[in-house]
Amino acid sequence: MNIRNDEKLKLSGFNNLTKVLSFNLYDFCITMNKDQRHEYIQYIDEKYNAQKIIEVSQKICEIIEANILNITKQDYDPVGASTMTLMSDIKGDGKWDAHSTFAPTAQVSCHLDKSHITAHTYPDASDPEGICSFRVDIDIATCGEIIPLKAINYLFEAFECDVVFIDYVVRGFTRTEDGKKIYNDHYFNSIQDFIEPEVLDQYQYRSDLNMGRENIWQTKLMVKSFGPERYLMKKEDMNHPEIDSKMLLLNEEMREVFQLS
Repeated sequence: MNIRNDEKLKLSGFNNLTKVLSFNLYDFCITMNKDQRHEYIQYIDEKYNAQKIIEVSQKICEIIEANILNITKQDYDPVGASTMTLMSDIKGDGKWDAHSTFAPTAQVSCHLDKSHITAHTYPDASDPEGICSFRVDIDIATCGEIIPLKAINYLFEAFECDVVFIDYVVRGFTRTEDGKKIYNDHYFNSIQDFIEPEVLDQYQYRSDLNMGRENIWQTKLMVKSFGPERYLMKKEDMNHPEIDSKMLLLNEEMREVFQLS
């Protein structure tokens, strides 16, 4: 039994459905030498360090109306970062802040092992041809009434996305007041239903997998063709003699990731 978005469920107790949104994105860059590759890593480290990813997670919680319980973060040497945000859909007076471990009124009756946001970053500047990339994996796992899909458009806004993979799975069941099982508390056809049209319009290749009976959905996107100005580490390399060959390598790399990842 599936329920439409505009229906209000009357449950026999706690909403036991688990919903997991996985947002996996790739951003690409063209570098012309070793110094530029090193500079790219420094740029990524400044723009997407653990603290910056935490700020993204906090905004996600605001959008999906989740209450933050606890936050951990870790930067890695030489590259990468990881964060975890524990949350619940309980609305209380307590608010998380950097100086407290838990929100004072939100630590009762919540499933900490099911409601969290984890994020991991993977910068790569080891390609000898100079095609660098940055990957972010963000998983939003929730129980209760929270719908993680509401955060999709913000994730496109928060990151530069050349290739995107979005997976969504609903598991478990809950019951209505009369005892009927509910396997999904929000009806929809495709993940793309939640993506703004102006965002979708930026992508030329789209793959959409909808297995509604199994509560599994996946969307893959690859950005439309752009000129080298979008990808160059140094704008003054626009007239570099290798720019055309680098753009071909970039396109091959993006297509490979889109098709095989």
